[in-house]
Amino acid sequence: MRSIRRSAVAAAAVAAVLALTATACGPEDDGADADPSASATQGSEDIALPDNLDDRLKDLGIDLDKWKDGAWKNWDKDNWLREAGEFINPIIEDLWKPDRMREAQEPDQPVEEEDISGDQGVTDPDPQPVDAKQVSAPYSAQVPEAGKVFFDGPEGSMVCSATVVKDPAHPGKSNLVWTAGHCVHAGAGGGWYKNLAFVPAYNDAGKSAAQLKNATREELAPKGVWWADWAQTSSQWIDTGASVGGKGAPYDFAVLHVKPEGTGGKSLEETVGGALPVDFNAPAVKSIDEITATGYPAAPPFDGQKMHQCADKPGRLSLDAAKPTMYRIGCRMTAGSSGGGWVAKGSDGKPALVSNTSIGPSSATWLAGPHLGPEAKGVYNAVSEKFANK
Repeated sequence: MRSIRRSAVAAAAVAAVLALTATACGPEDDGADADPSASATQGSEDIALPDNLDDRLKDLGIDLDKWKDGAWKNWDKDNWLREAGEFINPIIEDLWKPDRMREAQEPDQPVEEEDISGDQGVTDPDPQPVDAKQVSAPYSAQVPEAGKVFFDGPEGSMVCSATVVKDPAHPGKSNLVWTAGHCVHAGAGGGWYKNLAFVPAYNDAGKSAAQLKNATREELAPKGVWWADWAQTSSQWIDTGASVGGKGAPYDFAVLHVKPEGTGGKSLEETVGGALPVDFNAPAVKSIDEITATGYPAAPPFDGQKMHQCADKPGRLSLDAAKPTMYRIGCRMTAGSSGGGWVAKGSDGKPALVSNTSIGPSSATWLAGPHLGPEAKGVYNAVSEKFANK
């Protein structure tokens, strides 16, 4: 998530997939319907290129030879924010090796304290901090829909959290993943991140960092690595999202369509054993008894290797009186948990995804997530419909 200092908020920005501080993504040490604008393909070093990728890259002004030689990972510091009409994300087999996954982090980006606007009956007092509890292993038996999103940005390898959600076009066989907008696109003036992939049930056995030092890829990714062949976020996030001030946070959500890195006939939902419905008509804040947020916090005192949860009765947070009021809960999860799903009883009384982690203070005492309204539904439906006949 993006970091805010007490009453301040920070949203991720620019052209690729950025990370929020306090609970979102981070760099690796090594190395309205919404006017949805988002897409993604993938790549390979040796290189098993998708059909027509050569032409698509040329249309975007990308030199294919340079891309093969390493442009897929080397950012031009002056031009990395260049917008592209399509998110090109070709599968690069074995790119996400164990060390890259373990070391991907969320950079701390504290912002100066600032007042939250609209604090007139729509922003409740700061909630009491709630300690994050580690989920019992195996995670796949407790929260089969949860996992991590990995991607590359100018600062290196980065990470967010994410959730498998149902696809109305493919009942029981969804390949859709829900995360934060700042985990796929940098926001105003920016573009898409590279090498975006989802790893469900990351470190399913709940091993410590020390135990994972020599872990195999199968230990970290027991359900496989799933590359995004399409990513979509809100036009509001793309137009207004920023790394400071909470701009765009009420629309900080995204949907991915993914496919397995290797061959396989099963869908993501079938592979993990579940997918959550998304409730775009969730009850008002005061009608929700409890929201449970899930994620992989990476900033101290956490290390990003274990899944945690916070459960709390939500309150309201308004960043702008003209924008939707966000949900807010007490939670001590830190950076790395951005994009993680928020689950509550939906309008039908059954568990449903009602939000995702977007922002939180550098003090790590609470988290806030967007209310999923018509803009979110527009993004979701657009992705589902795009792949309805595939």
